Amino acid sequence: MSQTSPTPPESGLTAPAGDGTAGAATTPAFSPLYQQIKSLILRSLQAGEWKPGDMIPSDLDLAARYRVSQGTVRKAIDELATDNLVVRRQGKGTFVATHAEQHVQYRFLRVQPDEGSADTQGPAQRHIIECRRLRAPAEVARQLGLRTGDAVLLVKRVLAFAGQPAILEEVWLPGGPFKGLQAETLSQDKGPMYALFETEFGVRMVRAVEKIKAVGADAGTAEWLRVDMGHPLLSVERLAYTYNNVPMELRRGLYRTDSRHYFNELN
Repeated sequence: MSQTSPTPPESGLTAPAGDGTAGAATTPAFSPLYQQIKSLILRSLQAGEWKPGDMIPSDLDLAARYRVSQGTVRKAIDELATDNLVVRRQGKGTFVATHAEQHVQYRFLRVQPDEGSADTQGPAQRHIIECRRLRAPAEVARQLGLRTGDAVLLVKRVLAFAGQPAILEEVWLPGGPFKGLQAETLSQDKGPMYALFETEFGVRMVRAVEKIKAVGADAGTAEWLRVDMGHPLLSVERLAYTYNNVPMELRRGLYRTDSRHYFNELN
């Protein structure tokens, strides 16, 4: 009578030789196995093995690659999907999420019209005030994980809806990853800025933290947004991160809220 050998328990993880992951795990060995798999997949995303919009290997193929069960891989993928890093499509597979997709274009745009939602107000009209490279001020360098004086890119622009100026933005980007970004490129591109970052520079913003407070418009802001000095505005400072919590953008926006509101869904 033949006897089937039991399947070894998944008590640890050894990255397959030759896949570029061996010996570099950042997830502690005592973490749940699915978290270790999630960490390895994140590393492949960060390295550009699968780019935004690409289909990643199936659960079965990933299970074979990492020598774990499909259930373990499925749990890791489910967490990545919850984090909006991948998208499962029934009958097609799992794809790297991208800001070019309609349903995530407004993921970080939390100010919506009082009537309707962000995806019904139509695309914003953009006016680039300036786009220039300079040395990072101390506070900008600190938030972006740079050294004071490192090269950064400063973009200032006004976003308008239906011809009405709505948002005045100041965007700070590290100079290295965004080398070659120019005002002409920003002006001509009609999609979300984060989608441009993906396609042209290989940088994907995966999460952000924000600080919000009420302020009054100063003279310069009042002119750009066509409001009176002292007009109430919503100040939103956002620090956006790419994979593995690397800061990639500091954005400071001043929002008119006379016909808009800040919307957030808490889980």
